[in-house]
Amino acid sequence: MARDGADMPNSDILPNLLSLTENALPQVERLLEDARHGLRSDVDKDGKVSGDALEARQFEAHALSWLATYVESLRQLRAWATRLSEAGTLGEMEALILQIGSGEYLAQIAGGIPMSQGEMARLADLGLSWTPEGAAAELVAGGNTAAARMRLVALMRENRGKATFGATGLDDDLEMIRDQFRRYAEDRVVPNAHDWHLRDELIPMSIIEELADLGVFGLTIPEEFGGLELSKASMVVVSEELSRGYIGVGSLGTRSEIAAELILCGGTPEQKAHWLPKLASGEILPTAVFTEPNTGSDLGSLRTRAVRSGDDWEVTGNKTWITHAARTHVMTLLARTDPETTDYRGLSMFLAEKTPGTDQNPFPTPGMTGGEIEVLGYRGMKEYELGFDGFKVKGENLLGGVPGQGFKQLMQTFESARIQTAARAIGVAQSALEIGMRYAEDRKQFGKSLIEFPRVAGKLAMMAVEIMIARQLTYHSAWQKDHDKRCDLEAGMAKLLGARIAWACADNALQIHGGNGFALEYQISRVLCDARILNIFEGAAEIQAQVIARRLLG
Repeated sequence: MARDGADMPNSDILPNLLSLTENALPQVERLLEDARHGLRSDVDKDGKVSGDALEARQFEAHALSWLATYVESLRQLRAWATRLSEAGTLGEMEALILQIGSGEYLAQIAGGIPMSQGEMARLADLGLSWTPEGAAAELVAGGNTAAARMRLVALMRENRGKATFGATGLDDDLEMIRDQFRRYAEDRVVPNAHDWHLRDELIPMSIIEELADLGVFGLTIPEEFGGLELSKASMVVVSEELSRGYIGVGSLGTRSEIAAELILCGGTPEQKAHWLPKLASGEILPTAVFTEPNTGSDLGSLRTRAVRSGDDWEVTGNKTWITHAARTHVMTLLARTDPETTDYRGLSMFLAEKTPGTDQNPFPTPGMTGGEIEVLGYRGMKEYELGFDGFKVKGENLLGGVPGQGFKQLMQTFESARIQTAARAIGVAQSALEIGMRYAEDRKQFGKSLIEFPRVAGKLAMMAVEIMIARQLTYHSAWQKDHDKRCDLEAGMAKLLGARIAWACADNALQIHGGNGFALEYQISRVLCDARILNIFEGAAEIQAQVIARRLLG
């Protein structure tokens, strides 16, 4: 690979590119180990990680999380390219993605990783420095060049209309699933999504019924309970394509995924037999009722209480940011059943039944009230504040039949929820790329299309590169989950990076639109608003980085 980037990858250079990326990895892996051991010694107290010390070193801890995420991204990007090479499908587009992505992420590790718009994670924060050498130096110098970006965009233009820019490396069955849901999204979602958003409407029930017929709500539920018993990887692909059409539609399956995972992991045999077939068929729609007004991400301190009333329970308290609350039939409701506790140990999970509401009376169930929270984006299911005052829950609907297990049960779902959220982020990012690229080709300025200007093309190229990086990190997490391997770390990294990439793609696509992007009539204005939530729900970026750091430090 020429250091000035003038020579593009071809069949003669591909082995060298794979060799370069292989030889560059040990440098950053050693760097990560040095960072981990150094911070571990700083926060150690009697052989354990001190929570107070870790909080005092929060910036350094989060820098470690981002460094680890970048190292894992480089591993998975190279692993993807290696699989394609072995299958004989590593073409010029894929090689360029590998070249640009590796060069850029190595450069950012050396110079600073953006954690947010105004926060950079630098090696100096971790007491380290690194000057790339050998293969890493060559990739930094000649990887992400203007020539490489322009060539990648030229190939992207030649491949317009394909589901992804670059082969994903997934098997034919998963690509058939992608094709099916891409066609569905193009036909039923994309033409309507922007109007749903502008009118702040709930996604029509006809769409939900169609998704139920397609098996979306039972994708990963075992066949014995009426589901399709497909892999988490299939869930990722479906979520990608539906979210590419509209994040609200892509998120409908999330409700059922969370509820089903809770019941599969923590439910009694009777609860599994009763609830899972109804979730799988779409006969009942669930919602997750966890967050409270003053707790946010600190679920362990929630105050909503459930007290026994004979064989049943009565719930009193307030919840907020409850998605799709009005239309649903059952709530996975987290409440405190032990009033003597003030942390996670006194919490229990309930399968709390309710009557679906109407526009005129959204919350008709006795003991329950609610009000809509008006939001910038992610509007298709709506967000609500809920109040409970003596709300009744059947005794048989205590998840698992034993109180005090709620927080543990919830933790068991986080891997799947974060993998699914990473998939939604990929879909939103892909939507932004496609919208931005279409506008850049159609819009003429100074006698030529915007896409012919290097900085516009460069934005599009980096979108394609980072989307593939996020894809491979997410697919790896799903693979781990499908093979019964612990993947909380990988899922957290996929969610952390995917959310940032979705926001960057939406922001850059809007920039390509110029002033028009700021107009509500243009789809990119919706995609920008939808992308913003991804860094907040299912664990805000800061919380996610903290969780990753604790796991890394052990």
